[in-house]
Amino acid sequence: MNKICTDVTIEAPIDVVWDLLTDFENYEKWNSFIPDIKGKLEPGSKLDIFLQPPEMKGMRIDPVVTKVEPVKEFRWIGNLWVKGIFDGEHAFRLEDLENNRTRMIQCERFRGILAPLILYLVGEKTRMGFESMNTSLKKECEKRKV
Repeated sequence: MNKICTDVTIEAPIDVVWDLLTDFENYEKWNSFIPDIKGKLEPGSKLDIFLQPPEMKGMRIDPVVTKVEPVKEFRWIGNLWVKGIFDGEHAFRLEDLENNRTRMIQCERFRGILAPLILYLVGEKTRMGFESMNTSLKKECEKRKV
């Protein structure tokens, strides 16, 4: 199994971070990695997501939401072409820290027969996309904090 994980500490309360992270309609205003996401944040719902990793051609995916725990975590799982070829489970987890700070962890676990090859080709660009999103989320939340 292959995995990419990143995290960021945000100087803003957890509810501010959650509200921005789950406000799909406004992703295009701050998120260059996922500039477009549509759908309902509820288990079983299909999302329509446009990913734009740095220095790569963007792509559309349609994962299914698998978990939503308000102000803590949400996950989706998707696959490329057919299940078992290249599958990814993406998770956003929030941790409430002291002094109205929040840690956001963004991870994706990849499985499937092509996972090692595809990650070899695009894994570093994907990590860069996660980091870019984390930095943008941090900046936007810190502007909005109460």
